[in-house]
Amino acid sequence: MNANNPALDCAVEMMIESYKGGGKLLVCGNGGSAADSAHIVGELVKGFLKKRPLPADWDAALDHAPLQMGLPAIDLSAQGAVITAVVNDLSGECMYAQQVMAYCNPGDVILGITTSGNAKNVILALRAAKLRGATCIGLTGKGGGKLKQYCDVLVESSETETYRVQEEHIRLYHEFCARVEAAFFAE
Repeated sequence: MNANNPALDCAVEMMIESYKGGGKLLVCGNGGSAADSAHIVGELVKGFLKKRPLPADWDAALDHAPLQMGLPAIDLSAQGAVITAVVNDLSGECMYAQQVMAYCNPGDVILGITTSGNAKNVILALRAAKLRGATCIGLTGKGGGKLKQYCDVLVESSETETYRVQEEHIRLYHEFCARVEAAFFAE
């Protein structure tokens, strides 16, 4: 784990506080960053590094089905029918912001991923999330682009070349997920 990344430390604490308050995580990005969105949600919704057992009475009530406790997270890039309707009827720039208007509540967190920091649909999603009372985290390449002005915390790669930014993002979000999970589930 990276021991010297104050922005990541802050993002982890923001997510922990949101979950403690009953919040959820919304994640969005384009292309490889959309794939990263799905990856992050997968690590949070089911066990990542920990088993996350159900309480004994729930386990018994569900006939010991192999279920785990999850942390609520939504991949906004996975909503195909909604996205195509929004793109067709409104604008491609609105594909994530429209979902934010529907799903986001005060105390939630949105994680916008863009290697350049300039993806218009991710920026609009964070702007909408701010209006809905959410905390905004950006995961970008070096410098943060235009997205940084809408972030409560910006976790930026030290790289500028897309594939190198994406490689660093994997390490950063795995650490984020591991640390958030550790705050809620014992060994």
